[in-house]
Amino acid sequence: MCGIAGAVNWGDAATLARMTDVQTHRGPDDRGQWETTLADGTWVGLGSRRLAIVDLSPAGHMPMQTPDGRYTLVYNGEIYNYPALRRRLEAAGYRFRSHSDTEAVLYLYAELGPDCVRELNGMFAIALWDAERQQLFLARDRFGIKPFYYCHQGSRLAFASEVKGLLELPGMPRDLDYAALNQYLSFLWVPDPLTMFQGILKLPAAHYAIFRQGRLELTEYWDLKLPEAGHHFAGSEQDLAAELRRRFTDTVQSQLRSDVPLGAFLSAGVDSSCIVAAMADVTEQPVHTFTIAPSERYQTGGAFLNDDQRVAARTAAHFGCQHTEIVADPDVAELLPKLIWHMDEPTADPAILSCYLINREARPHVTVILAGNGGDELFAGYRKYVAHFLAQRYQSIPRPVRRKLLEPAAAALPSLRGTPLARYVHLVKKMARSGSLPPVERFIQDSDYQQASLKQSLCTADTWRQFGGADPRERHLAHIGRVSHADFLNQMLYLDTKTFLVSLNLTYNDKMSMASSVEARVPYLDHELAQWAMSHVPPGLKLRGRSTKYLLRKSMEDRVPAEVFQQKKAGFGAPVDYWLAHDLHEMVDDLLNPDQLRSRGLFEPAMVERMLREHRSGRRDWSFQIWQLVTLELWMRTFLDGAARAT
Repeated sequence: MCGIAGAVNWGDAATLARMTDVQTHRGPDDRGQWETTLADGTWVGLGSRRLAIVDLSPAGHMPMQTPDGRYTLVYNGEIYNYPALRRRLEAAGYRFRSHSDTEAVLYLYAELGPDCVRELNGMFAIALWDAERQQLFLARDRFGIKPFYYCHQGSRLAFASEVKGLLELPGMPRDLDYAALNQYLSFLWVPDPLTMFQGILKLPAAHYAIFRQGRLELTEYWDLKLPEAGHHFAGSEQDLAAELRRRFTDTVQSQLRSDVPLGAFLSAGVDSSCIVAAMADVTEQPVHTFTIAPSERYQTGGAFLNDDQRVAARTAAHFGCQHTEIVADPDVAELLPKLIWHMDEPTADPAILSCYLINREARPHVTVILAGNGGDELFAGYRKYVAHFLAQRYQSIPRPVRRKLLEPAAAALPSLRGTPLARYVHLVKKMARSGSLPPVERFIQDSDYQQASLKQSLCTADTWRQFGGADPRERHLAHIGRVSHADFLNQMLYLDTKTFLVSLNLTYNDKMSMASSVEARVPYLDHELAQWAMSHVPPGLKLRGRSTKYLLRKSMEDRVPAEVFQQKKAGFGAPVDYWLAHDLHEMVDDLLNPDQLRSRGLFEPAMVERMLREHRSGRRDWSFQIWQLVTLELWMRTFLDGAARAT
């Protein structure tokens, strides 16, 4: 696991050193730098910060070069099938000098060229210079588990694992991208390939790129294949459950290879519990597990997490784990600016704090953590998938009754903030707003935190003009258009893997783990397991009635304690409303004061003041919108107003 950086015709050795070292948290164990100047004056440089996981010896040093000097590689990730690749390459005549997976990637490219990515099973961001062709090869793994940012200006190109590396480039502008801002206001995050920085892009998941003589060409090398709606699936429920159990266990076992201590996150939820069960089945040593629990003040002021840590503790005991319970009592006002620096972009999901805390506390014990990301998207774990089928029932009610009676009544319901009923009121209101829409519009709208009318009221006239009438859902609609032939449940799952998973969950999972120099592995996103789940598991065995992840539960029902499957949806949540009222009250007033808002010129002070007034009086719940504006202002102060660094 590493932080990588590099450039062609942009900067010099000192620039490359800064680009690399600003990512030291991603690789504290070693640093490396390589550069060359071509006959025509073209300068090329590659840099790496290494977190040693497999082969801790100096032989794994990067940049790594073939003996003939033709290929030079920097790489971030883990390749789980590298032992098989190594045997194959050795049989073809390649002689290895290390036991690292990096060398397998290097020689596989020498053997296959860009097609090497199709052979890699794992998570990766790759940059390789071919001296003979005088071209730079860039690649990102199939699900975008590892980040990859780049900037291309004519004959110049630069890349890095984190945006802050690119901000070290000479003359690099720090300008807000208004198309990205439009998307951020809708979704709380920016979908690939844009970033909030104008001119800086993300290499999309499952893509590689070749840069040669000033031209950059991107190629998509993989995508999930979805069967037609109505497809006949072979295999009984029992056989499919057994096959899923076997495949999942094999995948988890393949991701346990490490020369440093390894553990797993454990909530009260299905995904992490299944991972721990599989780990316990294939390892002799006790699995080291980590759970985050609320401090006493959160137990009285509002639950810090949805998880029940007592269930996690009993699950750990069931599997004989070495269990660590982390008590969460963060200084949010102090942490939030630091985490925004690590995130690179404004990401208004408060779960980044709990994700950071559990990684920070796990780091003294382990260097590698297995996490449950991807289980919801592959096996239908989110409540919004259930909502689709509830909406179908809702639409069976005569339209006049819905329009004239039910929807006005739902809109008039008080939010009941701070009570156990608040979540149900929120769901009722959401159903009333979107339940009558066509399926695609309803699904996307249910993920939209600010619809057009609200955004127009919030934004200044100049900001609204900058948006130019663009539809922030454009990428979502394009993705779902590619799979319109499939069952709608699979369409929803596919769309979430392309947007919500890669641009939000995997992004903060990577950034918050690497902030503490921890490698997070995600076994559910083994691409062979994922494709099998899409191709062989009927939609009705993913979501059965209101039972989410039905087949995954079935496959592990004799191994995972029953109380895990009886839990409500668990996850690393956070009490936004509580924080805004207590820990962040003064910060909110500072960041969103009218003078500051007028100075930025992005949002109408009167509308923001109204949001704060209504929220604090209890009249309306604007917690996520306020959190979104606070996150954005902190990001602008950190990245647009100056070159802040982590402390």
